[in-house]
Amino acid sequence: MITLALSKGRIFEETLPLLKAAGIQVLDDPEKTRKLILTTNQPEVRVVLVRATDVPTYVQYGGADLGITGKDTLIEHGMEWGGAATIGGLYEPLDLQIAKCRISVAVREGFDYAAAVRQGGRLTVATKYVAIAREFFATKGVHVDLIKLYGSMELAPLTGLADAIVDLVSTGNTLKANHLVEVEHIMDISSRLVVNQAALKLKQAPIRRIIDAFSGALAAQ
Repeated sequence: MITLALSKGRIFEETLPLLKAAGIQVLDDPEKTRKLILTTNQPEVRVVLVRATDVPTYVQYGGADLGITGKDTLIEHGMEWGGAATIGGLYEPLDLQIAKCRISVAVREGFDYAAAVRQGGRLTVATKYVAIAREFFATKGVHVDLIKLYGSMELAPLTGLADAIVDLVSTGNTLKANHLVEVEHIMDISSRLVVNQAALKLKQAPIRRIIDAFSGALAAQ
C-alpha cells in the first residue's frame, strides 16, 4: 500500500492533474465526505487528509510514504531554504510548481519601515513562520521580537500588537482591505513532493513511478 498525505483546499485541487498523470484518481470528494482516508482507482494507493503543517511529520515518521505541502511548511519543519534537501528521513525530490504564493513582510499604512529596519534596529513581528522570519531579519542585522500567531495576522499591526507581519501573500487583496502594505518580499513559495526515505527503499518501484509521472507532467507543461 502506498499512502499519500494531502491537505484539503488548493493543494488538493492542484494535485489532481498530477495524480491523473500517474494514473491515479481519488474516488472521494474531500469537501463532501467526513472520511480522512480516501480510496483511489488503484487499490494499492490511498490518500490521507491531514493539516498542511502536519504533512512533513506524517511522511517523516512513516504515517505516509509521500506527501505534498508548501515550501514554507518544510522550512518551518527544519528543511533547507533552497534546492532538494533531506532531513531526518524526509526527502524532497520535486518542486511541483503548484499552489504558488509568496512570503512577505507587511506593515500598516504610514509605518516607517525603512527607518525601523536600519542596521541595528529593533522590530516586533507577528507571524506563523517564526524560523523564516528569524532567518530573514538576522541576515539584515535587524533585532526582532517574534510573536507567534496562527490566524488573523493582519490584526497585529492594526491593534499595536506588532510593528509588522510575515505572512503568505497571494493577490494582496486582504492586505489592502486591512490597510496594510507589502514592504519586502522574502521568498516565493510553491508546493513540494516529499518522500519517506525508508519507504523509497522498501517500495522503490511504485513510489518511483509516481515521482517519474509527476516529473513528466511538469515537463509537459
